[in-house]
Amino acid sequence: MEYENKLVLAPMVRVGTLPFRLLAAEYGADITYGEEIIDHKFLKCERRINGFLGTTDFVERGTDSVVFRTCCEERNRVVFQMGTSDAVRALRAAQLVCKDVAAIDINMGCPKSFSLSGGMGAALLSKPDLIHDILTTLRRNLDTTVTCKIRLLNSSQDTVELARRIEKTGVSALAVHGRRVKDRPRDPAKWNEIADVVAALSIPVIANGDVFEYEDFKRIKDITGASSVMAARGALWNASIFCAKGQSPWEDVKREYVRKSILWDNDMKSTKQTLKEMIMHYSCLELPEGKAVIKSETAADLAKLYGEEEYCNFVTVNRQ
Repeated sequence: MEYENKLVLAPMVRVGTLPFRLLAAEYGADITYGEEIIDHKFLKCERRINGFLGTTDFVERGTDSVVFRTCCEERNRVVFQMGTSDAVRALRAAQLVCKDVAAIDINMGCPKSFSLSGGMGAALLSKPDLIHDILTTLRRNLDTTVTCKIRLLNSSQDTVELARRIEKTGVSALAVHGRRVKDRPRDPAKWNEIADVVAALSIPVIANGDVFEYEDFKRIKDITGASSVMAARGALWNASIFCAKGQSPWEDVKREYVRKSILWDNDMKSTKQTLKEMIMHYSCLELPEGKAVIKSETAADLAKLYGEEEYCNFVTVNRQ
């Protein structure tokens, strides 16, 4: 995995599943992160080859619940992001999937209460010894690329000191979200503090925060000096943000996402959640489209809504 001059799809819960990752890649994303998966949950999974879809599925034992799905098409660019608070457990989980992905990333920036209460995500930022233990354990025992993603600490100096300690573990790159744990999405990302981290490290830094259109990739890269740039909400609202030729119409992006969700048999809850997030940015869930998405129960329902009935029927027939 190379981290110079890359456009990166950020990890997003319930969004970063296979169809959305492939959609982003089709529009120009060089690296695509899956949604964060907790090590406890992943250790309950077994690896299965899905000949029906041509995918590798990690399915929770005793159920048909697919926790992580990938395919050969994304093998060299997909990043498996993990939530963890224990080095041994993280290694066991990583060993299950490391041959099927391009990199393993440890989430050290999620500010959600679920992560914090479990000692994961941003809770790790105050535990540099544990961070060191987790990352060095993975680096010593895996051939796969290892990275992590953090948020800013209370001061730029604190962030730089932690970043330097992370660099010493031997990770291949560090992603930095330009907000502190208590910051809200509406608060502007502090690109200048990402620049401080970049200046202090020799490994590639991936800058993340306030990338909403293609031109922002260059702006944040120029200001921070980062090796690569990551987009989250901007990509969610319109995945064609990665396209140098300009963004595709919103309606076209939604339809292509629905097609890919049908093709790869995506979890219905995930598909609806992603569509609702797309709709809420440009429109309102109380309008007919939003209400129809909420009421949809099957892929066929969504196909009908977005004028993809023929495609859905084609896929269904060819699977029989």
